[in-house]
Amino acid sequence: MENKEQFLKIYANLPIGVRQEIVLVLDGRPITWDVAYIEVISDTPLAKIILEKLENLKFI
Repeated sequence: MENKEQFLKIYANLPIGVRQEIVLVLDGRPITWDVAYIEVISDTPLAKIILEKLENLKFI
C-alpha cells in the first residue's frame, strides 16, 4: 500500500509534540497523528479512510 508507506515515512519524521496534534476531523471526531498511526499500523477499516483523506489533503 503506497499511501501507508508514505504515511509511515512522514510520521517517523514528525517531532514528538506534533504527533499529538489534530491532523483531520472525521465525522466530527478529531484524529491526531498518533491515532492515525495506530489505525494505519493495525490495518483497520478506518485506516483506509484516514489515508484517503490525508492523500486528498496532499499531506501524503
